[in-house]
Amino acid sequence: MGEITEDRWAAATGALRTAVAAGDPILLVCHVNPDGDALGSMLAVGQALRKLGATKVQATYPGPSALPEPFLVLPGLDLLVDSPEAPVLMVTLDAAAESRLGAYASLLGEVPTIVLDHHASYTGFGDIPLVDSGAAATAVVAAELISRLGVPLDLQIAECLYIGVITDTGSFKYALTTPEVHRLAADLLETGLDPGEISSRVFDTRPFGAVKLYGEVLSRAVLEPENRLVWSAASLADLERHGQAPYVLEGLIDGIRCAAEADVACLLKQVGPAEWSVSMRSRGGVDLSRVAVALGGGGHRAAAGFTGYGTPAEIMDRIRIALGE
Repeated sequence: MGEITEDRWAAATGALRTAVAAGDPILLVCHVNPDGDALGSMLAVGQALRKLGATKVQATYPGPSALPEPFLVLPGLDLLVDSPEAPVLMVTLDAAAESRLGAYASLLGEVPTIVLDHHASYTGFGDIPLVDSGAAATAVVAAELISRLGVPLDLQIAECLYIGVITDTGSFKYALTTPEVHRLAADLLETGLDPGEISSRVFDTRPFGAVKLYGEVLSRAVLEPENRLVWSAASLADLERHGQAPYVLEGLIDGIRCAAEADVACLLKQVGPAEWSVSMRSRGGVDLSRVAVALGGGGHRAAAGFTGYGTPAEIMDRIRIALGE
């Protein structure tokens, strides 16, 4: 695949096979507030390692344990633990920077670590990087790893990988949707997946309160023609007023980014008293990975994010400055 050498594939598969054969604890860790790609890739790899014979494989992520409702029926959720056993080998998934691993970043340098990722902003941590910035999703890298381990796809692994692919490609509409992605999707569908049911569950099913919340946040969107920028913000008070969980805001940025007058769209989602998760999208003319890295985050050219502190106005001022640099 792309940027991943055969030596790295051999090192990763060798390390995993050795750990499985020895019965060593293997820990899979994805990023805080896992999305479909992070969680799907992690659970797919975990189930594949079980099929390979692993008896001590666990999965986790930093931060609150609550998962978005659409992911509560994913196969392999029994792999998730809050307090994992001390590992002999660690695999990180979809985390481009150590900060995205929370407290588990302390294991880096102490435990041999395989990194599965696809972000251009990957910072270089870990011992065996399986990182391809040309891959549309970490799930694409995970699928290749599973294949190289000699584990055949089954319906459960395929569902996890498919959710990773469709969430990070926006149902195959983003720029990194390559022929390789469609070939992988075809292989996954061959297992008997129901793509309509999965897409409906992940993208098209939200409580009515979320619909009302969407309307309110969209009504507050601000267009800045001089900056070719459109943005809005959703506060914790908004969520509470409509009785909604934070996960319902995933996908809301697509309603903002469609503004024809803007090249860049931003959605600020409050997660603490003065803390906001910032999602950014561009039409391709602006390198948002550069902007996000400058602000402490990461991502891709057309899709990136970071954690901002202060008021929405203060955070937007920093974004405008970073866009102008």
